[in-house]
This record gives sequence, C-alpha cells and structure tokens, in this order.
Amino acid sequence: MSLLNKTFIIAELSANHGGSIEIAKETVRAAKRAGADAIKLQTYTADTITLDSKQEHFKIGQGTHWDGQYLYDLYKEASLPWEWHKELFEKAKEEGLVCFSSPFDYTAVDFLEKLNAPIYKIASFEITDIPLIKYVAEKQKPIIISTGIATLEDIELAIKTCKDAGNDQITILKCTSAYPASPEDANLLTIPDIAARFGVQSGLSDHTMGIEGPVVAVALGAKVIEKHFILDKSIGGADAHFSLDEKEFTEMVKAVRIAEKMIGKVDYEMTEKKKTSRHFSRSLFVSSEIKKGGILTPQNIKSVRPGIGLPPKYYYEILGKKVNCNLEKGTPLSFDFIEK
Repeated sequence: MSLLNKTFIIAELSANHGGSIEIAKETVRAAKRAGADAIKLQTYTADTITLDSKQEHFKIGQGTHWDGQYLYDLYKEASLPWEWHKELFEKAKEEGLVCFSSPFDYTAVDFLEKLNAPIYKIASFEITDIPLIKYVAEKQKPIIISTGIATLEDIELAIKTCKDAGNDQITILKCTSAYPASPEDANLLTIPDIAARFGVQSGLSDHTMGIEGPVVAVALGAKVIEKHFILDKSIGGADAHFSLDEKEFTEMVKAVRIAEKMIGKVDYEMTEKKKTSRHFSRSLFVSSEIKKGGILTPQNIKSVRPGIGLPPKYYYEILGKKVNCNLEKGTPLSFDFIEK
C-alpha cells in the first residue's frame, strides 16, 4: 500500500460523522484537501459488535473518555449507517481517494465485498478474533492489522492465519490502544522491529495528540500511517477528542512528506552541490610572507577557509620543507611551490 515509495496516509473517519451523511461526505472531501491517500470507515452496528445488556461488565469503566457508558449505547451512537457506505465509497472515488473499512463480523465483510472494498483493516481489539481474520484474509485483498492490545503471540497467530489462507499482503500497524495515547507509551521502535521480525510491511495507527508520532514513525520506516480525522471538532462525538481536524491533518501530511524527502538514501557520493560547498572547507595557505628557500613552519602556513589550497591532511608532510619561490601572504599552498 505504499505509493511508489510514499507513505500511505489514511484518514480514519470512524465516529466523526455527527450523525449526518453530508458531514461524512464533506469529511471525505476535506481528507482529500488535507493530503490523505485514503479514507477509512468502520462497518458495524451495535448488535454486530456487542450485546444490548445493562449488566455491569458491559459498562465502560477502565479510565477512558467513555467511562459510564454501556458498550451498546456507545456503538449505537458511533456507528456509521451501512446505507451510507455506497455513497461514501463513490464520493471517495470521485475525490481520488482509496476508500476501505474495518469490518467487525462476517456480515460486514460480506457487505463490503459487494462494494468491492480494495483493502481490509482489522482493528486493534479484533486482533484476537482469528475466525474473523481468516474470513477476511480469504478474500485475498491487502489486510492491515493493528496491534494495540496484542501480545507477540497474538501478532504471530494473526500473520500465520493470513498466510495459511494464502494471503501475504499483510501490513502490521504499531498501535497504542489509549484514546488519547501518551507519547511515552508510543514505543515507535517497535515499527522497524515488526518489519524485521515478521517480514511484513509495518506502520503506525496513531492515537497520540499532535503530528509528531507519524513523522517519527516514517523516519523509522513506517509505510502506512493511520490517524483519526474530523471535519471540525465542534461536531463532537465519540472520537472527536483525539482526532485531527483538517488544518492539523494537513500539517501532518506536509511534515510526513518532508520527512520522506529528508530520509532519502544512503549517500556518500560527491555531488556537484557538495563540490561547490567544498569551496568553503579549509585548506593550507601562506599566513605570512616566505622568501625563496624559506622553510615552511607553523608560523607561516595555516589551515583556513576557502578550500582551494592543499588539503590540511598534508600539513605535517610539508612542515620543514623549503619553498622554490617567493610566496605572499594569502597564497594557497601547492606542491608546485615546494622544492623536490
């Protein structure tokens, strides 16, 4: 999913639709303006992701932004209506964006297949749902998996499940399942380790505030960046508090693209730019007048800018040597001036 050596940048629509398809469609347009490569949806209903139960263990209480709410109520409010998907896929295509989704059960996968979803995303909390991963992998499309709650064994099993289904189009995203996540919990060095350890493409699903995480991730080799995106934070909603608005997302994309340019390649080549700049390096010059037959000493030669005389590495080699002509102060030294 990297685009000709560019990082694949995903704007996560998630619950940031304000209950309005017009807001959702404008969010797609804004994602394009902000420089995203893709817009990602989430395909579930409250009934496909949890149970409508008021038992205590269905009540959120882990120190999150959503504490006190029941899972069913939260997902009922946050879910993106399935009847909107077709229009949003079409709008994304019109804007030149890739549109895909995170399914949360088999019915969502079947629904997305009818929309010709080009990619599938397995959300962090679904990485342990091996039957779902198998069902998705069997569609033989690129699959992105977040690791927010995963153990090493969970990641290994998820990758094995994909490969056993004949699907090796796998991207694993480092993710911290906190909303928002703190910088000290990001542990972005995991990104290159994922790529090396599992032989897959790696990236970042970022829940930290700000844009620094994606930039550091790209410097560490991330090929995919996913960030929650909202048209305007005043819309509110379940994910608004840790999402980037259009201005912030635009700045993130710009910073990522600059980081890509700065990473470049391993380069020791002497380019024309470097050759030009070497004019300002140091070289050996006559620092006080020397008569013909005079001796080169630390008192009459010096390493200074510009770099048009002998390189300073010859300093000790020429000390004590006689010159074969008169040399004025400011003359760049040359072996031609030294007696053979």
